Amino acid sequence: MTSSLNLHPLQPRQFADALHALRERAPLVQCLTNIVVANFSANVLLAAGCAPAMVDNAREAEGFAAISAGVLVNLGTPYEETAQAMRAAVRGAHGARVPWVLDPVAAGALPWRTEIALELLEQHRPTIVRGNGSEILALAGGQGGKGVESTAGADQAVDAAVMLARRHACVVAVSGAIDQITDGERLVRIANGHPQLTRVTGAGCALGALMAAFAGVTDDALLAAAAATALLTVAADAAAQVSRGPGSFAVALIDELHALTPEALAARLKLA
Repeated sequence: MTSSLNLHPLQPRQFADALHALRERAPLVQCLTNIVVANFSANVLLAAGCAPAMVDNAREAEGFAAISAGVLVNLGTPYEETAQAMRAAVRGAHGARVPWVLDPVAAGALPWRTEIALELLEQHRPTIVRGNGSEILALAGGQGGKGVESTAGADQAVDAAVMLARRHACVVAVSGAIDQITDGERLVRIANGHPQLTRVTGAGCALGALMAAFAGVTDDALLAAAAATALLTVAADAAAQVSRGPGSFAVALIDELHALTPEALAARLKLA
């Protein structure tokens, strides 16, 4: 299926322009995310230059989504009330034409959250779906992974990602050693990143939040997902050089997200 795709649709200068727009506009990002990563995701957004808001209750979610620049729905630790809030936020985002990102954490491994992910996917088209290989395969009807851990590489989920992107008219981003991002017609592959990203809880969840932020400052959802991935993984490359282990890496990652300039992002970007 990949032979029919445009494999080099974006240039490094476009990534730099997207980061410049992010810093200039400081988008308000509503995050309905899981209890493990809320603090880390907020710090990642702040360091990147965004304004995070963890408004995740059912009474306020719909109205707040309508005034946000982007919305993240992350299914890492769903409860009955947060699931209702997610439905409300997606409804509000859809009504106000605010881009939103679906992160179907552990889809396929746990039935209830898989049902919620598929319900949201069908009822209100997300701008971007971000997941690991197993999660994307599960949304396409395949098997899930081992809890939140993927048992499939990102490259193994490309065909499923293309199918989902075409079916739902959205962008699908598959995280892995080489990140694969497609809108069903174009495919971006990014080879930055460091294994320490898998030793810090919430890096992938924070990436979904960054995608919502970039989607709020660019009309090209493929560029939004790719620029967010590039920002996090290029910063991770730099953080790994000055850290001694996962703890200092997490701190260094926040610092590097803050320090990375648009020009450095374009220069260090590795498109595969």
